[in-house]
Amino acid sequence: MSTPDCTFKNQAAGESQLTANMIQLTIRLLPLLLAGAALTAQTSAKHARTTNPAQEARAIQDSAIIIDTHADTPQRFLDENFDLGTVTSVGEGHMDLEKVRQGNLGAEFFSIWVEPKYAGHFAHRALALIDSVNQQAGRHPGEMMMAYSAEDIVRARSQRPRKFAALMGVEGGHAIENDLHLLRDFYRLGVRYMTLTWSNTNEWADSSGDINDAKVKHHNGLTDFGKEVVREMNRLGMLVDISHVSDKTFYDTLLISRAPVIASHSSARALTNHPRNMTDDMLRAVARNGGVVQVNFFSAFIDEDFRKAYAAQAKERDQAVAAVDEKYKDADAATRYREHDRAQKEWAEKIPRPPLKSLIDHLDHVAKVAGIDHVGLGSDFDGVSSLPQEIDSVADLPKITQALLARGYTAAQVEKVLGGNFLRVFREAERVSREMQGQTAAQSKAAKASK
Repeated sequence: MSTPDCTFKNQAAGESQLTANMIQLTIRLLPLLLAGAALTAQTSAKHARTTNPAQEARAIQDSAIIIDTHADTPQRFLDENFDLGTVTSVGEGHMDLEKVRQGNLGAEFFSIWVEPKYAGHFAHRALALIDSVNQQAGRHPGEMMMAYSAEDIVRARSQRPRKFAALMGVEGGHAIENDLHLLRDFYRLGVRYMTLTWSNTNEWADSSGDINDAKVKHHNGLTDFGKEVVREMNRLGMLVDISHVSDKTFYDTLLISRAPVIASHSSARALTNHPRNMTDDMLRAVARNGGVVQVNFFSAFIDEDFRKAYAAQAKERDQAVAAVDEKYKDADAATRYREHDRAQKEWAEKIPRPPLKSLIDHLDHVAKVAGIDHVGLGSDFDGVSSLPQEIDSVADLPKITQALLARGYTAAQVEKVLGGNFLRVFREAERVSREMQGQTAAQSKAAKASK
C-alpha cells in the first residue's frame, strides 16, 4: 500500500511529464499555427483589396429609402410639356423615370415655385404646377404615386415593384397671397412643406436674397401674420422650410414653431460664404429644434471658388440671359423655357465644375456641427445651372453613398443621410399636428359645454 506522500509524489511526476509533453507538442505545432495565421491574414488582406466599394455603396443604395427634398422639374412639366417617362440627356434635365431607377430615388419633393413675375396670379400659377405633378403620377401609375405622408413614402417603397413617391413643396410664401385659406387649400391639394420665402421678401417674411437691398421693404424677420402662418403650418402638419429666408426670419421661426423645421435645399456658410447657406450657429439651432438640413448641390453653394467666379460674371450673365429672354419672348412656352435654361447653363459652364469632394465636405460639415441625425439631401435638380463633377443627374446618387463610406461613415449613418433623418422629422411634424388638432377639438368641446 502506498503512503499518501508517495501517492502525491507519483502524481506530481506524472503531471510534470504531461506538461513536458504538451510543451514539446506546442513547439512542433508552432510553425503550423504561425503559417495558418499568416494565410488567414493574407486571405483577409486579399478580400479587403478585392471588395468593390461601388458594390457596397450600391447595396446600401438599394436597401435605403432615398429622399430628395427639392427638384424644380415641375417647371419642365408645365412650361416644356416634359413627360417624366421620356429619357433625356443630362444637358436637357437632371431627372426622368429612368434616371430615378438608376439612382434608386425613393421620393422627391417637387417644387411648386412661382416666379415673382406672376404677381397678381401667384396662386393660379401654383395650382397649375400642382396639377402638372399630379398629371405625371396619372400618366405613370405603375411606376410612381402621389404621397402625402411619411407612411405613404414607406408604402410606395414597400410595393413590388417599388414605386417612386412624388410629393410637393411650395417654394416661396408669396404663393399663398397673404391668405391662410389658400395655405389650407394647398395642404388639401397635397403640399407638405412651404418655404417661407424665395429670393424675394414677401409681405410677412424677409428673404436672404434681397436683405441688403435698401429699395425693398423689410420686416426685421417675421411679421405677426408670418408667425400665424408658421403656427397654422404646424397645425396642418405642413413642414416649415427655412431655406432662402433671412437670418432673422430663421431665428424668429424657430422661436415660434412647435414642430421641427427643415432646410429643404441649403448648405454650410462656413465652407461657402453665400447668404443662402446656413451658419454653424444656425445648424446647431436646427439640431436643437430636432430638424434637418438638406444639403443643396448647386456649385455656387458648395464651392467658394465657384461662388466667387459666378458672382464676378453676374452682371454680364444677367444681361446676356435677359437678351435671350427678350429674343424669345413671343415664342411658345417650351421654347422660352429651353432657351432660358440653355443660356444659364452656357454661362455656368464657363467656370470649372467643383469636385464631388466639395459636396461631400458640406454633408460632412453639417453632420459634424449639427449631428448625424440632422443632415440630408436637397439637390435642387432641374433648378440649378451647375452641379459638382460626377453628379450629372439623379442617376449619380450612388456616388454620394460611396463617397460617404470612404469618409468613414457607417451604413446606418449613410441611410440616415439618404432619407432616414427626413422621415423622422416628417413623422414628428405629423405627430405635432395631431396633438395640436386634438387640443383644438378639446377646447372647442369645452367651450360648447360651458354655454
